[in-house]
Amino acid sequence: MSAQDRINAYWTGRAPAYDDYQQRPERLAADEQAWAGVWAEALPAGPLDVLDVGTGSGQVAMTLARLGHRVTGIDLSDGMLERARAHAATLADGPEFRPGDAVDPDFPDRSFDAITGRYVMWTLREPRTAVANWIRLLRPGGVVAMVDSTWFPNGLENASENFAGFYDAEVREALPLAAAKSIDETVLLLANAGLTDVTATPLTTIYDLDQRYGVAANHEVQMQFLITGKA
Repeated sequence: MSAQDRINAYWTGRAPAYDDYQQRPERLAADEQAWAGVWAEALPAGPLDVLDVGTGSGQVAMTLARLGHRVTGIDLSDGMLERARAHAATLADGPEFRPGDAVDPDFPDRSFDAITGRYVMWTLREPRTAVANWIRLLRPGGVVAMVDSTWFPNGLENASENFAGFYDAEVREALPLAAAKSIDETVLLLANAGLTDVTATPLTTIYDLDQRYGVAANHEVQMQFLITGKA
């Protein structure tokens, strides 16, 4: 298996529990409201054509569709796509979900007004190549908007989450942002890859929700950031 194959296998195995946690009823309404605010602020008024890379179980794509955007979500994890499609079936004009590589999305140039992603940058192989490809897919003035954090500053090999057998030494070597110690590393990479006006905004509303409701097992409450840039 290639490094990417092992990443895909990990997230397919995680998909049911991951999605169930995203949908837990005691927090769902508050999450939907907070994330709708995040993405409404991140993107221009729509409707826009949006590509959500590494869409996972489709939470971001669903939020964007509810905001009135035309959304395509791509992922390489079959298990995540199965969950995402089940969610899309509940929404009129819901997102389209299809297999696709966040590093090299297979779409014509200038197909989208915005490219989004959440919790994707840290697990991207060749992130600079990915951003260059995203820029190619954007129309003039298009926006890249990513949400992430510094999840594993001490290295994936020291993470409390069980990556054994999947995020091995070869995979860790392929992911330059996995052990980032500051969000500035992500900001700098996006800027060096060709985006302009790159900024990182702390997501205090999400932080407050994490403090109120707690976070997933083997995780700690920490600040997440919205990183945006223009093509």
